[in-house]
Amino acid sequence: MTRPYAAAGAGVALMLAAAAMIFLYAPTDALQGQVQRIFYLHVSAAIAAFASFAVVLVGSVLYLWRESATGDRVARAAALVGVVFTTVTLVMGSLWAKPVWGAYWTWDARLTSTLVLWIIYAGYLIVRRLAAPGRQAARYGAVVGIFGFIDVPIVYFSVEWWRTVHPGPVIASDALPPEMLSTFMFTMFCTLALAAALIYIRYRIEVAMDRKPIGAVVGQPAPPSGAALRAGPPPHTVGR
Repeated sequence: MTRPYAAAGAGVALMLAAAAMIFLYAPTDALQGQVQRIFYLHVSAAIAAFASFAVVLVGSVLYLWRESATGDRVARAAALVGVVFTTVTLVMGSLWAKPVWGAYWTWDARLTSTLVLWIIYAGYLIVRRLAAPGRQAARYGAVVGIFGFIDVPIVYFSVEWWRTVHPGPVIASDALPPEMLSTFMFTMFCTLALAAALIYIRYRIEVAMDRKPIGAVVGQPAPPSGAALRAGPPPHTVGR
């Protein structure tokens, strides 16, 4: 029981350290001013979302390949975390766009493809919530998790494939001074560590939910165990 708390505590501590670097160490941008500091969390959250959806991809492939209950649980956990970080990415981007572009939202290629990514994996969560528990729900979720990942490279390369007002890659172009680059790299590491901690905590919750006996929650059937995911729904009995 202490491991999830330790993971959560470590994640929070790292994000506090990242915040200290963002506001106390990194210099103020000469053109954008203080609003540029959103960049560190905005981009780091996007990378954490991509990493989370990559975990969904791996877990979904494992389930379809070997009907791995562990892979299915990992995919479910990572999908939720990925949606959270995609939400952070969209919100932080909108807060940056208002003073810089004069509008919270434009139908820019990267913004639009990121919104599509959020919709896909939010749909994944809805599918897992509404589909009948068992092998069918796991298979539907795995298919969505695999094909949904196609949008990740589209988001990443959108600024190169289409004409866009979104800034291009600043890390690869070596456009950041050393203090800003080190702040970004540290923030990215802390955000990825937080994402890993959240996936681990959510995975533990998924395991506990799968092991919960039927009827433990009034009016809501317990999710299937790993054996139930492999066996599928029980046959109907006539005459009962």
